[in-house]
Parts: sequence; structure tokens; C-alpha cells
Amino acid sequence: MRGTVIVFVKAPIAGRVKTRLGTDVGMGRAAALFRVLTARTIAESMKGTWQTVLAVDPPSAVTGFENLWPQTLLRYPQVSGDLGARMGDAFQAAAKGPVIIIGADAPGLRARHLRDAFRVLGGANAVFGPAKDGGYWLIGLSRRQSAPSLFKNVRWSTKHALADTLKSLPAKFKTHQLEILRDIDTAKDLSEMGPRTTRQ
Repeated sequence: MRGTVIVFVKAPIAGRVKTRLGTDVGMGRAAALFRVLTARTIAESMKGTWQTVLAVDPPSAVTGFENLWPQTLLRYPQVSGDLGARMGDAFQAAAKGPVIIIGADAPGLRARHLRDAFRVLGGANAVFGPAKDGGYWLIGLSRRQSAPSLFKNVRWSTKHALADTLKSLPAKFKTHQLEILRDIDTAKDLSEMGPRTTRQ
């Protein structure tokens, strides 16, 4: 299947990842959980014929973490700025064809979701994987038409993130939404996912 999947990953350093979760469960445990989620997400992202690449934050972490990030995958640093700036740059830098961006904190994500997203992009301009908190765990663009205002005025890390992103797309864009999944940002999210979330 032609296309690119970009996985946004962060160095799993205690106190720098999942800090909202870490406030409740401890920064060390939050970082350990993020390692598990990242490994699972990358494994699922490699179960297709598309190209999988990693967008890494901070830039200094592009090298290292070989036990977590497969050496066979292309890595490049995320640019500075908010999430919209970083995703916008990733879309522009990707190879030709449809592009899907995912985070690493939605334990319910499976390769079938990526296949469904690419299938949808055969007829739509954009696809989203909505999260229960009003954000999204996946965004994909066919890139057949430009979206010059994409991510403009998006209120990140709020319940408005998905709605704001949809508003930033051209009115003529055909969009589609996949199933709703939960991402892990807080202790409440973790407890509602159940004990299997933290197991490999």
C-alpha cells in the first residue's frame, strides 16, 4: 500500500513525557508506560506495505534508544513550535502520496486502523481518528489538494482540538472519521483502560 506513516515519538525520559499522568502515578512510572505504548505503536505501524518513519522529540534523541526504536526505520527530528507546527512540517517533508501521522499513546491502535485510513484517503482529502477527550489519535491527508490554513487557531490539549482542526481545513475538503479510541494522558484514562494497558 503506497503512503507514509509518521509516528510522533518522544524520548521516554521521566519528567519529560506524560507529565500529567506522572503527576498522579509518578514520573518514572509514566515514562515506563510510555515506553510500552511507544513499542506497541511502532510494532503496529510496521505491519503494512507503507513506509514507516519516526519524528523524534527532542532532536538530540534522533540517535540512541535503539532498544526501543528499530534501527531499520528512518528517523528525523521534530521542528520547534506547537504540535500544529510540528505536524505541518512533517506533512511537508514526507514523500509523495498520502501521509498519516499518529502519536504513541493510544493503546487501542492497530495496523487495521492504518489500512482503513489509507483506504479512506483514496476518496477523501483527510481522515481523523477521534479520541474520547476531543483530540485525535490519527490524522491523514491525501495531499491531492493543499490546505494552507491547516492547524491555524487550534486549541491543543483541549476538548476542542479535533473540531478546531476540522475548521482549519478548506471547506471543499471531504473528511472521514475512524472509530473513537482513548489515549492515555491522565490517571483516569489509565484506570479506564484496565490492567492490560501496562502489559507487553
